[in-house]
Amino acid sequence: MKSLIRRTFFFSICISVLLAAAASGAKTVAQQGRERSAKKARAAAEQSSKAARVFDQIMGTREKSIPRDLLDRAEAVAVFPGVLKGGFIVGGRGGSGVISRRVAGGWSAPAFFDLGGGSIGLQIGVASTDYILLFMNERAVDSLLSDKFEIGGEGSAAAGPVGRSASASTDARMNAQILSYSRSRGAFAGLELKGVVIKPDNEDNLQVYGMNARDILTGADKISLENMPEGVRVFPQTLARYSKRR
Repeated sequence: MKSLIRRTFFFSICISVLLAAAASGAKTVAQQGRERSAKKARAAAEQSSKAARVFDQIMGTREKSIPRDLLDRAEAVAVFPGVLKGGFIVGGRGGSGVISRRVAGGWSAPAFFDLGGGSIGLQIGVASTDYILLFMNERAVDSLLSDKFEIGGEGSAAAGPVGRSASASTDARMNAQILSYSRSRGAFAGLELKGVVIKPDNEDNLQVYGMNARDILTGADKISLENMPEGVRVFPQTLARYSKRR
């Protein structure tokens, strides 16, 4: 009888210890999840802030900015700040950025994307370059939302014009699905990109919004400005200061 009591007591202790360990483990996992979410939210806010700052700086120089009449025709705008390009003769690009598209009365929540790909040319050392892409029609935006979109492959692109007005631009530029720009060492100009791959960073999108890039940019339930995480609002707000359809 005493032996049975001891065994029962021992088993009770073991079960209590296991339950306590499981509860502690669950609490640790939950804490790690909260910390990871907070870290992603800070990174998202920083990325949106960098992109907004780059766009604001470029549009602030009227004589060398994206023409307003051209910007007003764009369906979506991408900004990839501080993309690194390195090597000599043959190099590569790598960076991340945000893309917003037009919605009623403004711009969508910024979806997170990665940019990468090869480049050929005279490249000495490592240069940090800001890239801005205008997606000029619905077809360009739809192509962007494939798993991996290659400029020069699935989508035609042209160097965008710079200045107060796009009226002097060639028909080739005006018919391009995508217009691309770059800023490096303070110089801003249109730049033809080829072999550059853009793909959604859906790990970040899901962490920040609980949605993938396609749903953020094309879904029926667009995220209103009021419902966006506060830290990412700066990008669509900045775009709206320069172009807002009625």
